Amino acid sequence: MKELALHILDITQNSVRAGARVIRLTIDEAVLENRLTITVEDDGSGIPPEILPEITNPFVTSRTTRRVGLGLPLFKSAAEGCGGSFDIQSEVGVGTRVSASFEYDNIDRMPLGNMPDTVITMLMSFGEAELVYLHRYNQKTFAFDSREIKEILQEDSLLGDPDILNWIRGYVEEGLGEIMEE
Repeated sequence: MKELALHILDITQNSVRAGARVIRLTIDEAVLENRLTITVEDDGSGIPPEILPEITNPFVTSRTTRRVGLGLPLFKSAAEGCGGSFDIQSEVGVGTRVSASFEYDNIDRMPLGNMPDTVITMLMSFGEAELVYLHRYNQKTFAFDSREIKEILQEDSLLGDPDILNWIRGYVEEGLGEIMEE
């Protein structure tokens, strides 16, 4: 994968497949501390304790459609290859938390990628699941919660409308631009 946003999409799709109702994505760009942390938390079915210790082994997957799962192993490798760390915690019936940190200025760190388009892709693919997205850049924060948008729209089906999705893309783009201003 060429961007961290693709890893985020992969992990959030795992959350959707696990039946998550709420998926929380937190990106913390602590440039002054030379750290980038990405955390995805869900309230899905969780990972059985007998699988969890081996979940970053590419030949361990809970999928029945294929026998190889590369998403988590590649994400872990990307973090550790950039002087960072990887952690996964899960409890059956409660949910899963995946967190990876990276040295921000590491030459091998992949770019974060296009987060406004990533948010739109998540919204279009989540079905009934909700997205709570928190993005910190040094001391500034941008927040997006799909539940708030649905409350304003008063109809869940409108969230898939191209005009609404374009507005959301612009909203996320503007919000991220504001927190990254120096």
